[in-house]
Amino acid sequence: MAEICRLDSGSADFQEQLDALLAWESVSNRDVNNTVNDIIAGIRERGDQALIDFTSRFDGWVPASAHQLEIPVERLLQAWDAINEDQRMALQIAADRISSYAEQQKQQDWSYEEPDGTLLGQQVTALDRVGLYVPGGKAAYPSSVLMNAIPAKVAGVPELIMVVPTPQGELNELVLAAAHIASVDRVFAIGGAQAVAALAYGTEGVPAVDKIVGPGNIYVATAKRTVFGQVGIDMVAGPSEILVICDGDTDPDWIAMDLFSQAEHDEDAQSILLTQDAAFIDRVADSIDKLLPQMERREIIAAALRERGALILVKDLDEAVEVANFIAPEHLELSVEDPQTMAKKIRHAGAIFMGRFTSEPLGDYCAGPNHVLPTSRTARFSSPLGVYDFQKRSSLIMASPQGADRLGRTASILARGEGLTAHARSAEFRFQDE
Repeated sequence: MAEICRLDSGSADFQEQLDALLAWESVSNRDVNNTVNDIIAGIRERGDQALIDFTSRFDGWVPASAHQLEIPVERLLQAWDAINEDQRMALQIAADRISSYAEQQKQQDWSYEEPDGTLLGQQVTALDRVGLYVPGGKAAYPSSVLMNAIPAKVAGVPELIMVVPTPQGELNELVLAAAHIASVDRVFAIGGAQAVAALAYGTEGVPAVDKIVGPGNIYVATAKRTVFGQVGIDMVAGPSEILVICDGDTDPDWIAMDLFSQAEHDEDAQSILLTQDAAFIDRVADSIDKLLPQMERREIIAAALRERGALILVKDLDEAVEVANFIAPEHLELSVEDPQTMAKKIRHAGAIFMGRFTSEPLGDYCAGPNHVLPTSRTARFSSPLGVYDFQKRSSLIMASPQGADRLGRTASILARGEGLTAHARSAEFRFQDE
């Protein structure tokens, strides 16, 4: 029987139990921090040579020169031609849907003119150069290439630099093919904290970027947090999460597999069910026991369910919504009769999957919305990655002579109140003659 804890919102210590279940610190290891700091210092001091050394040390192959670290753009097209037709079609469908959704997110310039002729507004511009980190090694994620690269291109970013680790020098054809269809401009066979440092500070061969996006392991996450300020970052992501609210009328096998879909990522992933139906919890538990032995990654799933999973009984669906808003999950499935009405009550979630037929993997791969989502309760203040993350806003202010006089008198009073006389006089010089 698979181990997964059961909680009851009616218990006196429920909140305490829930807090313990959700507790997660994504980057806290002092040894990891020290290692990352040393790697960043090495890249800043020795540039490409440090990249070669770290690639040899961590990826197990020795580039003949720094030039060998860059994968020619022609190689991306070769990868596209090398994958099978089904894979090409799937990547194309996903790319088209992600692009269509991203087009709806583009911010626009706007302005308005006041009666005296003063103009105020906003000008939107794309970032000049963005770095995309793509995980490699045990798993390859072409979907991450699409989800990170396509919104950047829709936003108008002229240059997108992708980095991907290549253990033992092996390249993943699907990842390179995804880079081709997403119009990535340059690709480097580097990974880990050293790739983040190279993107942040630049080396002789790797250009410095303005923002770094994309998931990675704890060393990558720590490096992103460390270089933030030198460059922008998307987020420091924790383990994957899914929260399912179900009214008890969905096939329990479906719900069990939905919980597995995130638990199979790694042992730290979190899968939680909220329901008002105690009998349904038993049915889902039975489905977990029945289906788990069939899973290729059953040991990982079992560990994740045991360590961080939960089947939670609530008094009603309104309370389920309250608990969900507290958890602020990365992925939230509303497997209920009227999901659209319930969705309006959700304040904190990375992505909301509505209805019994909307499985979370649709969002991971091809529905259209981005799968880069806030984790570890950061959906309380963060949003999914999107086109807006690759655009900047500049305020526009153009005072007319009359506006300079009208606004300047207010500015003068406030500036003198702060003791900033030069500010005041700068405005006062533009007063109109009485």
